[in-house]
Amino acid sequence: MTKDHLIGLLLGAEEDWPRAFEEILRRVGPLDVGGETHTVSSERLTIEPFHLDDPVRTELVIDRLAHWYYHPREWLKKAALVNGTYLLNSPFTFQSMEKHSAYCALVRMGFKVPPTTLVPYKNPVDNVRWAYTSERYNRDFDLDRLAEELGYPLYMKPFDGGAWRGVSRIEGRDDLHRAYDESGEMLMHLQATVDYEHFARALSIGPETMVMDFRPDQPMHLRYAVNHGFLSEAAGRQTVATSRIVNAFFRWEFNSCEMLVVGDDVHPIDYANACPDVSVTSLHYYFPWAITALVRWATYCVVNGRRSAVDLQTSRYFEVADDASLSFDDKLGRYLALADEHFETERYWEWSSRHLAHLPEAVLEWVTSDDFDRLLRDTVAATYPPHEQEQFLAHFRGLVGLWASDQVGLVT
Repeated sequence: MTKDHLIGLLLGAEEDWPRAFEEILRRVGPLDVGGETHTVSSERLTIEPFHLDDPVRTELVIDRLAHWYYHPREWLKKAALVNGTYLLNSPFTFQSMEKHSAYCALVRMGFKVPPTTLVPYKNPVDNVRWAYTSERYNRDFDLDRLAEELGYPLYMKPFDGGAWRGVSRIEGRDDLHRAYDESGEMLMHLQATVDYEHFARALSIGPETMVMDFRPDQPMHLRYAVNHGFLSEAAGRQTVATSRIVNAFFRWEFNSCEMLVVGDDVHPIDYANACPDVSVTSLHYYFPWAITALVRWATYCVVNGRRSAVDLQTSRYFEVADDASLSFDDKLGRYLALADEHFETERYWEWSSRHLAHLPEAVLEWVTSDDFDRLLRDTVAATYPPHEQEQFLAHFRGLVGLWASDQVGLVT
């Protein structure tokens, strides 16, 4: 008996990682699981009108579009609620939670989020009732005093995030008022600065997490440094745990988490990324791992009939948070146990070692092939001006080649 599984890709303008995903998924091949043969394939989804009771062919959708546009977002909600489609990521929590709610949740659980203050809109939102309501109920506040309480320098940034949109470093009063005047109808946070030693960015896909040394002041092609030992053992454990706990708490399964690290102290600052960066021209060395993890988790989910749930069960985390007898390290361990329960981490790795043991070798074979080099060349040509293309092609070939050489002895 053969069961065929279909994964849907809901895409924007991206081309590099979808091509890589499709190629690696083809190399998974038929899987013999419990005496049944399973095949897994994918298709790129189109946007069109839909009835609320229309059938959905895809068992799982990897979404890179719905956070920004209502029509595909509502289709995903219908697919999840009516058809039981598994979603990476859930539009329910990304729409309602985003950065502000994630800050609040981690503060509640005792994580070291930098001190943060939410300030009202600078300009009234486009709503006829707002002017009357704000005049009657909005109290005057002293922006300078709020900033002084946090201390300069600080950051002003939108409460809902969005690819560094509207983020300003505030050195003093002039910067503060200029940034606030320019914020317009964006609702803003003021957040204290952490004098960090390392900026860690963790990309999590299902139960897998890669923590990378991120350089936010560098051009995109240099932001992810290939540096495997840049954190202490304690900080490394906490960055991995924080990313996975955030994802399990909100039911996000394809997300990145940014953290500022000082010694063994980890300060989460951004962890609601509905479309985390997986471009080969930014991840380079880490790109093969990301695609492997995405294929592995998606395959595991559809073959095992994993079901999604809208119920977040946040009270389980808060019961741990409220236990005064526990240290933060103890709480972190219990939070992580809840996260691993959600992601079925132990079963996932056991199942993958049994049924997808060939995947790492298949990925290495493809990444060192002419087909991958064509993808890299096409991506560079679409990203950089002609006079820079050979320079960047050599740059990315070198970094991906370093990844391939590091796999020698690891892939059998």
